[in-house]
Amino acid sequence: MKNNCKNGDSCCAGCEAMKASPAENIHAITREQRRKIQRILTALALMIIALFLPLTGVWSLISFLPAYLLVGYGTLKSAFQNILAGEVFDENFLMSIATIGAFVLGEYPEAVSVMLFYQVGELFESYAVNKSRRSIAQLMDIRPDYANLLQDGQVRTTDPSLVLPGQQILIRPGEKVPLDGKILEGSSSLDTRSLTGESIPRDVTSGDEVISGCINISGVLTVEVTRPFSESTVARILDMVENASDKKADFEAFITRFARVYTPVVVVSALLLALVPPLLIEGAAFSDWFYRALTFLVISCPCALVISVPLTFFAGIGASSHAGILVKGSNYLEALAKTETVVFDKTGTLTKGEFQVAGIYPAKGFTKEQLTEMAALAEYHSNHPISQPLKQHYKGPLAPDRITDSREIPGQGISVRIDGQAVLAGNSRLMEANQVNGFHAGMEGTLIHLAVDGRYAGTITVSDQLREDARDALSLLRSSGVKKTVMLTGDKSDIAEDVSTELGIDETYAHLLPGDKVSIVEKILADPDRKGTLAFVGDGINDAPVLARSDVGIAMGGLGSDAAIEAADVVIMNDQPSQVPVIIRIARGTLKIARQNVAIALVIKFGVLILGALGLASIWAAVFADVGVTVLAILNAMRALKLK
Repeated sequence: MKNNCKNGDSCCAGCEAMKASPAENIHAITREQRRKIQRILTALALMIIALFLPLTGVWSLISFLPAYLLVGYGTLKSAFQNILAGEVFDENFLMSIATIGAFVLGEYPEAVSVMLFYQVGELFESYAVNKSRRSIAQLMDIRPDYANLLQDGQVRTTDPSLVLPGQQILIRPGEKVPLDGKILEGSSSLDTRSLTGESIPRDVTSGDEVISGCINISGVLTVEVTRPFSESTVARILDMVENASDKKADFEAFITRFARVYTPVVVVSALLLALVPPLLIEGAAFSDWFYRALTFLVISCPCALVISVPLTFFAGIGASSHAGILVKGSNYLEALAKTETVVFDKTGTLTKGEFQVAGIYPAKGFTKEQLTEMAALAEYHSNHPISQPLKQHYKGPLAPDRITDSREIPGQGISVRIDGQAVLAGNSRLMEANQVNGFHAGMEGTLIHLAVDGRYAGTITVSDQLREDARDALSLLRSSGVKKTVMLTGDKSDIAEDVSTELGIDETYAHLLPGDKVSIVEKILADPDRKGTLAFVGDGINDAPVLARSDVGIAMGGLGSDAAIEAADVVIMNDQPSQVPVIIRIARGTLKIARQNVAIALVIKFGVLILGALGLASIWAAVFADVGVTVLAILNAMRALKLK
């Protein structure tokens, strides 16, 4: 079928992101599809009525014309418009002359049936395509709405694009960081999930660099702007997301490529068949060879291909949907079938993004129970992400009346009195600021140091947890023929290496921003030794650019961000990485069936074409070569629905 996608993709099924209910959206029937169904059913009814009418000659022609024009008007119109535009040899043109030829031969039911089959195929394709892709940046919420500009001791709200480098801005708690800059005054914690995908806030203080797109959690910051908005981190991310799809490989539909050669060849062959033999063969009747030429065109009609190929992929998309995986187009199934490199984001993809206490290391004179209770009480009033696992890990009752003078120190931790004792709970910066000695700074993971009355009490480590099926996912990928696995993360190197070693990942890159992830993926894509396609699996807003840039972007859709789902080509609704090898296996099965259909259609059609050219095939052989092969191919295509 004709490729109508404007963004370079062959068929982007359900490209619109599913904000509320993805399953409903991808299966929704549009108003245009409903009208097409009505036209097909009405034309079928009119054709059946015409078949039973006792009419002959021109009256029989007139009885079939309403059904033909009703179902074929769009194809005839497209063929005419394309001819005017200089695009003569396409499927619409071949369908038009083949069915008109059937009318000339007096095979009116054949003409209507062929067009009906073609329109059913188009309906299946449009249903799979569903809605054209909207801008993948539309749902992203990291673009700042305003900046608090400091001028002459006054704070003025303005558009971030109007703030120049060297000017100062004020960022209050809860506000987005609108521009890249350097902190002049204040300390705070920044929520960087929009950029790095990591749940643990980043602690910042005077002298530290801040990047746009983060959210200020606690303290008030005075920042000197270092880059204009057009060059800021958030602007570059948005630009990458909006334009990354332009770089995506153009997987053109096979039938469109094939038709560019097939269609002009059969049309010219039919023309030569009608004209040359009467001129060269003595006694050859022009009417006889014209009949053969028209029969040749009917046989050559590519119904089996134009219906079965997209229908096979649609069935594969249906099988994926049953498995809880939404695929946005047949081209992505084709690409997935050739996947040899899979790149994973870490947090929220291979790990849960939920932190738990990984280790408790009390200092001399303290027990694990004391350290756990002390940490839970110290974090009692805190909403910091790290505080939750500390409170959950302590199983005893927490009495808030034991807590006094609780104070959160931005970028460092908490100062509190518990049973009258001065307790500190936080990072190494908090320990150093209060001259606490003896704490261990070289341990792996996220560390919470505790001190009582100035004495180091111990350290608790908090870490993200692997998804239960992460090991199975990597094992199944290797057994599925994937040659290389890579992990990208904004987390620390030691944590990334631990996860990589445990899962057996081939390559790992840490301390990354979205732009870094895109650069690494582009480097892998540019490797001359790389074979097959590259699939990226991620879940956060920060993954949107690299999801769009990769050959196939796979998003964790159950808990993943809207932007990631919008940018992705495949959405896994249950957030299980073990579904990645599942969809690859379904894709390979689908492509195998599609190739079978192409082989069946071409072998039978070319055989009957030769017979038709020799005058050994009647119009009924042409009907079998067209409609019969189409039915066979459709039945074979439906096997893809059963793929597991």
